[in-house]
Amino acid sequence: MIRITLLGLGAMGRRMAQRLLDAGHDLTVWNRSPAVADELLAAGAHRAPTPRVAAEGAQIVWSMVFDDAASRQVWLDPEHGAAGAVAPDAVAVESSTLSPAWVHELAAAFAQRGVPFVDAPVSGSRPQAQAGQLIFTVGGDAAVLDRLRPALTALGTAAHHLGPVGSGALFKLAVNALFATQVAALAEVFALLQDGGLDVQRALDALRTMPVTSPAATGAAALMLAGDWTPQAPVDLIAKDLGYAIATAEAAHTTLPVIDAVRQRFDAARCAGLGAENLVAISKLYR
Repeated sequence: MIRITLLGLGAMGRRMAQRLLDAGHDLTVWNRSPAVADELLAAGAHRAPTPRVAAEGAQIVWSMVFDDAASRQVWLDPEHGAAGAVAPDAVAVESSTLSPAWVHELAAAFAQRGVPFVDAPVSGSRPQAQAGQLIFTVGGDAAVLDRLRPALTALGTAAHHLGPVGSGALFKLAVNALFATQVAALAEVFALLQDGGLDVQRALDALRTMPVTSPAATGAAALMLAGDWTPQAPVDLIAKDLGYAIATAEAAHTTLPVIDAVRQRFDAARCAGLGAENLVAISKLYR
């Protein structure tokens, strides 16, 4: 049993918390809206009033929040931030999808405190979080990652060590950009096929047999054709991640014209009121 704190109980955080409880870990949780934790409390979790109080005495302090601003608040808020209570013999873990620039800044803050830190964003959505099938991509010291593996086994099927701090965050942005690009392209291709008079379902059946179509793209295409917009990776989240990818490239004096074009389509979807729907809802722009 490990004493773990989890900060952030959104769609992913709630499911991760339940997995940790099911594995027998001693879990303390914090969320901006406290009532979200009620079901977890019934399952044995402890609720803390602030991130700082939540982090006290924990062996692992984990964050799963929406963006850089939320991460900064839960960790470094002068009064309530968790970083002020993480012990030097504990580990701080940031699993949110964030900009590498912020991850490096956060890592520096922990280094000043002598606290081990890794960035460990996840690949997978709500079903994978619930089933314990997430894939972690980790930046930081390999020895620190080894300390986390007993907890990671409750949450995922793999943890890839990609290099120093920030490597996990950068790789996760690349993964999301690649997936978003496939989804945006599929939306356009289906519009092309449908306008040309093809049976799109029959076309998808043919695409499934071809190496050009990834399993992830096939799954997204099926959701499009079924009209299933149930949030898994919402448009708002994907637009945020694409923005981080572009900003990261600009800081390195690199251009990403294809990813920028995809971001513009997701921004258009947000403006069309689709922000809370699953990313495949981008196909509605072509209806």
